[in-house]
Amino acid sequence: MFLPLRLIPVPVQCVVLSTVLGLFFARDKSLAPALDGLNGRVFRIHVRDTNAVIFLGFRQGRPWVHPNHQGDVDVRLDATTTAFARLCFAHEDPDELVFEQVLKLSGDSEAMLRFKKLLAAADLDWERELRSAFGDFFGQRVASAAHALVEAEKKVAAGAQQLLEDRLKSMEMPGGERTQTWQAGVEDLHRRISRLKGRVTRVEHRTGERDPS
Repeated sequence: MFLPLRLIPVPVQCVVLSTVLGLFFARDKSLAPALDGLNGRVFRIHVRDTNAVIFLGFRQGRPWVHPNHQGDVDVRLDATTTAFARLCFAHEDPDELVFEQVLKLSGDSEAMLRFKKLLAAADLDWERELRSAFGDFFGQRVASAAHALVEAEKKVAAGAQQLLEDRLKSMEMPGGERTQTWQAGVEDLHRRISRLKGRVTRVEHRTGERDPS
């Protein structure tokens, strides 16, 4: 849900998510084995910038979404609204998002693997499903807001990178390719020093062996 989330109660968000997921998985019977593999699993989803918490679970081959859960949690997902927009609407690789620490995962590794396989098999088009379940106006508004968040983050990142480059130039410090070349030179020098230290150590050891005192 990528409209102003603070204005939308979490229980309402849960109804929307539950409706979309329920209809989608009921329609695509090929996903039944992947759903069965997640039976009894519960995922705690924390949207960091809105502090919303949503629980996604699977029971008897069907998903459920609730704002509260009293039992155990198998996996915890933590990310910002923009990160979830990148995952759901920009269709970015979840592994890349985890590697970049945009999406943080913790918990049972088997449940995470099964969930990842379900995401890959489902290839869920959120805009299309939202339009189908709640109408074109709502689906288009949510999708547009999600894409706007992703584009805004890209512009901020590009601006920050340009600001850093400009700052490095103003300080007469290397930037871009020069930084990489400089870093490679430092690493090569470090390796040379390490080898030299090793030779010195061996020479000192041999000298000590020959010293009768």
